[in-house]
Amino acid sequence: MTGFEELAKQTALYPKESPLAVKTNRNSLLIGLPKEVALQENRIALTPEAVAILVRNGHKVIVEKGAGEKAKFPDDEYSEAGAQIAYSPNEVYEANLILKIEPLIDGEFEMIKSGSTVISALNLPAHERSYFEKINEKSLTAFGYEYIEDQAGGMPIIRSMSEIAGSTVMLIAGEYLTNADNGRGIILGGITGVPPTKVVMLGAGTVTEYAVRTCLGMGADIKVFDKHLYKLQRLKYTVGQHVYTSIIDSDTLAEAIQRADVVVGAMRAENGMSPVVVTEEMIGRMKPDSIIIDVSIDQGGNFETSRMTTHKHPTFKHMGVIHYCVPNIAARVAYTASMALSNIFLPFLLETGTTGGIEQMMYANRWFMKGVYAHKGTLTNAYIARKFNMRFKDLDLLLAARF
Repeated sequence: MTGFEELAKQTALYPKESPLAVKTNRNSLLIGLPKEVALQENRIALTPEAVAILVRNGHKVIVEKGAGEKAKFPDDEYSEAGAQIAYSPNEVYEANLILKIEPLIDGEFEMIKSGSTVISALNLPAHERSYFEKINEKSLTAFGYEYIEDQAGGMPIIRSMSEIAGSTVMLIAGEYLTNADNGRGIILGGITGVPPTKVVMLGAGTVTEYAVRTCLGMGADIKVFDKHLYKLQRLKYTVGQHVYTSIIDSDTLAEAIQRADVVVGAMRAENGMSPVVVTEEMIGRMKPDSIIIDVSIDQGGNFETSRMTTHKHPTFKHMGVIHYCVPNIAARVAYTASMALSNIFLPFLLETGTTGGIEQMMYANRWFMKGVYAHKGTLTNAYIARKFNMRFKDLDLLLAARF
């Protein structure tokens, strides 16, 4: 050892290793990210980058081993971000805030702690009364993330997942129109001298907006139907090009569907269930091997003949028409969808920590409160309570009583 090195060690000039300072506070959240087990779900709610930000702000995140693998986020990235890797789901459900994609299933109800908060999709049509009875028995505070609003009154998760679904849905249609999948053997779009593919869109929301952009780029002949004139006007303004639009009229719609190669149902629910606007009789007049894609199947579907399918078995044929009724289309592009979800969840988790917890966050922000359908053993969503003939309490009154 040289004399200079010995001298440096005796002074403050010699560099010393020290752990990175992590902010801690009494409002820290304990967040659990379990591995999804339902409906071949591939997404995860938080990326490693989001976990790193939460940890730096004093929160603790427990990630079940393999939870992010299908979305191409390996365990070591979560570990390096500061998350605790749990080797069994029981460890994850020790957290008091569970953040997941799909609703809880029976095995998960057994593991989750009483009094916890769970944020996930609701997927109302997929549930019976027993699901909500279990939510109440466990005294859970439950959020349906598709109903959470932002400060501007929009639904950010619906918007984001709809953008992905709209961009993906025409790729799916093109795939099933080909001979490779026993379709009609036609190209999605149009080429010189050949009539363009006829596409009918039901609903003039975000899914349709992004699907229309794809159709226009490929040269397809597209018609859009909706119950509300203002939505059709907004769509034409947003797209910036002339598109055939029409209010839903039984004769006009029936004729368009009869001639269509592709029909996409993207009409969202207004009262908990999406409207059925296409009857079995109308489908019976469609071309053989044409395709129906029911994007609204998670809320009941827009077609009388729809029934829920999975990514493993995505289609079935009825009356000669191919039906694609997968509720989680965004899971086909799990990396992109997980990034989008994480960008939405991260800011309000940080705000929840700053505000003082989930209940304080609900009390301070009505837009956040909109996603709550159960609170500490009581249903707080009037529509669900009426649908299943269960006890209901107004969330405003429950929170006011606590504060």
